[in-house]
Amino acid sequence: MRAGVLVATALVAAVASVPPAGASGFEARSARTSTSERAAGTVVGNGTAASCTSGAVVKAVAKGGLITFACGPSPVTIAMKRTAKVVNTSATVTLDGGGKVTLSGQGRRRILYMNTCDRAQVWTTSHCNDQAEPRLVVKRMRFIAGNSTGETTDGGGGGAIFVRGGRLKILDSTFAGNRCDRTGPDLGGAAVRVLDQYRDRPVVVKRSTFTGGRCSNGSALSSIGVSWHVSDSTFTGNKAVGRGANPQRNGTPGGGSGGAIYMDGNAIHLVLDNTTMTGNHAREGGGAIFFVSNDRTGTLTIRGSRLEDNPSDGFETIPGIFFLGASRTITDSVVR
Repeated sequence: MRAGVLVATALVAAVASVPPAGASGFEARSARTSTSERAAGTVVGNGTAASCTSGAVVKAVAKGGLITFACGPSPVTIAMKRTAKVVNTSATVTLDGGGKVTLSGQGRRRILYMNTCDRAQVWTTSHCNDQAEPRLVVKRMRFIAGNSTGETTDGGGGGAIFVRGGRLKILDSTFAGNRCDRTGPDLGGAAVRVLDQYRDRPVVVKRSTFTGGRCSNGSALSSIGVSWHVSDSTFTGNKAVGRGANPQRNGTPGGGSGGAIYMDGNAIHLVLDNTTMTGNHAREGGGAIFFVSNDRTGTLTIRGSRLEDNPSDGFETIPGIFFLGASRTITDSVVR
């Protein structure tokens, strides 16, 4: 059911609550990498493409700190033979590819994993779902052909990156052709799946691109109980391919909602600033965005953005969006 054209140039709904604050403080801390963290950091490679290996990336991520790359003057693709996993005793793990480094899951495996509640990665607190560290930052990187199909830890999903706990920030990065399981009512995140963040602060995504993702739900970003602040980013050609929605209809496996973004939980908030979403598709609801705040306290804010041609085969509340929450605000944007 298409709702025609909505061109919003003024406030169209009162915001009942403000998205969580705190991103600016995290950004400041991330920019000020401490002397000890720099000393503990790692340079992957010795100046040649051949020296930049999967094993070196896996070891660097496990060590933590600032990770940079010396792979020669040309762009390089590193074929990941294992998933790189963050160890939870790290304060900060920052991967900075300098705009030249691509990590590929080769269509076989997830690329990057952080889970503060995974004892195998060191269990540091009884409040593992609400701890401040590690802080994971990916910047100037490309993640391609990640695939978490068959992964079951904490419900699966996260073809390129899976995160539970701590903090996540994505800057100036590209995600292309990632995958996760094709069915499941609440499973998602062909590119990125997030569960829990410290003090419910939002995941920050800036100046990044998500394209060609395929998953049951949320084929770019997917989360449960997590808020997002996305700015200056682009989402194109992502498809939610599940069938039966959530809860799934009788006789179906479930899924198919949120072509680009899938969010479920209670007090959740999504902010889109200066962002473009085109050509995304959902077999069920929300060709661009599926947003359900179970306690109806969540808010959606869209500012200076363009959302066009994001078909929903099943249901939507406005073009390309299925929203259940407290209120939505659309300002200086095109949604059609």
